[in-house]
Amino acid sequence: MAGPLVFVEGVRRVTMGEMVEVLLSDGSSRRGQVIEFTDRYALVQILEQSTGIDVLSTRIRFSGAPARMPLSPDILGRRFDGAGNPIDGLPPVLPETWRDIGGTPINPVAREKPSRPIVTGISAIDGLNTLVRGQKLPIFSAAGLPAREIAAQILRQAGTGEGERGPSSPGEKFAVVFAAMGITFRQASYFLHEFEHSGAAGRTVVFQNLADDATIERLLTPRFALTAAEYLAFDRGFDVLVILTDMTNYCDALREIATAREEIPGRRSYPGYMYTDLASIYERAGCIRGKIGSVTQLPILTMPDDDITHPVPDLTGYITEGQIVLSRDLHRNGIYPPIDVLPSLSRLMNLGIGPGKTREDHRGLADQLYAFYAQGRELRRLEAIVGEEGLSESDRRFRRFADAFEREFIGQGKRGRTIEETLEEGWRLLRRLPKDQLTRIRADHVGKRYGTAAVEAGRTGE
Repeated sequence: MAGPLVFVEGVRRVTMGEMVEVLLSDGSSRRGQVIEFTDRYALVQILEQSTGIDVLSTRIRFSGAPARMPLSPDILGRRFDGAGNPIDGLPPVLPETWRDIGGTPINPVAREKPSRPIVTGISAIDGLNTLVRGQKLPIFSAAGLPAREIAAQILRQAGTGEGERGPSSPGEKFAVVFAAMGITFRQASYFLHEFEHSGAAGRTVVFQNLADDATIERLLTPRFALTAAEYLAFDRGFDVLVILTDMTNYCDALREIATAREEIPGRRSYPGYMYTDLASIYERAGCIRGKIGSVTQLPILTMPDDDITHPVPDLTGYITEGQIVLSRDLHRNGIYPPIDVLPSLSRLMNLGIGPGKTREDHRGLADQLYAFYAQGRELRRLEAIVGEEGLSESDRRFRRFADAFEREFIGQGKRGRTIEETLEEGWRLLRRLPKDQLTRIRADHVGKRYGTAAVEAGRTGE
């Protein structure tokens, strides 16, 4: 034995990922999983506390099958631990089918290109980093920033577009799968309260591995959650939103196991295969041709020391289709949600906007707002060096635009906005600048949306 690892000699015909039962001398049992084998031994990872296990009196029973989950529509509204066991006091799920939690790889040819937007009610996302059904879009947070509040707000407000509100929109088959990995009981209680408050409790499946639960169990939690999500999406036709929090805790558990196995460490002691392991989770999002449902992932991770180059956010950014980055400076200035739109990105945004989805002027408006805000941020740094007197009147106008953009467009508070309200708020900000500066928007859109009093408003600096 070595910590949570048990080396079993003389075993034949074992398979990778096979579940085992560890039988103790006092009659109790623990769960385990085969994570490696050679011609000499099988390496079993204990999925619960390893206290009380000794070499002489412990017996190992191999199941002959990998970890599987019983599935039926009855999983909606249920709560499970990180290893898929019910913890809500209700009877076990009567299975309609069993699924391997490792999932079945989606044939790339069968993948359907995501094209349906999710209107989250948050302007910084809907307007500039649109979320599309079937996308994987992580939230990069840091200690003390309100990532959980933003995720809960998206849960309350998420709709399909055209001003729809809420997961309980009539006729919409919407479900939420929430996987908690190493978070505190208080954080988990917050999300459970939000599920009930939003009316989504009956359409929610919760997998809960708290900070005082077995660390090893954390590696199974997202896989059980995604197995449930795939069943609801591709077998039952639900659009499923999967919230995974906190992926940094998951990666720390992966590092802990790799250390116990005495593997050669990679960057910052994380195992070299962490990229592959994360990909096996994130790539389970998407849409399948011929299937009605979709799996959309919203992973939440904490950047240690606010470092976006840390291995966890760095590798996550490579695998996923963008990121939503939270800003400590905006949070410090009282702006909510504190989303920094400059490093944020949605690579699938163009697939989910435009005529028939959001509005025909959406792309040009987003580009113009982004350009003006970036220019205003740059002038803000310049002003810190030369002072306000060193800026021209035109520069001061862009500087004021950046302040107004943060205060009025990004800082919307807890109130949600429809996509129409988000785009009109963007145009209201653009009317503070001269019409001839709008070089990234088509002329017919400018003529239709800008308004006759806009030039004067820009001159007066309103």
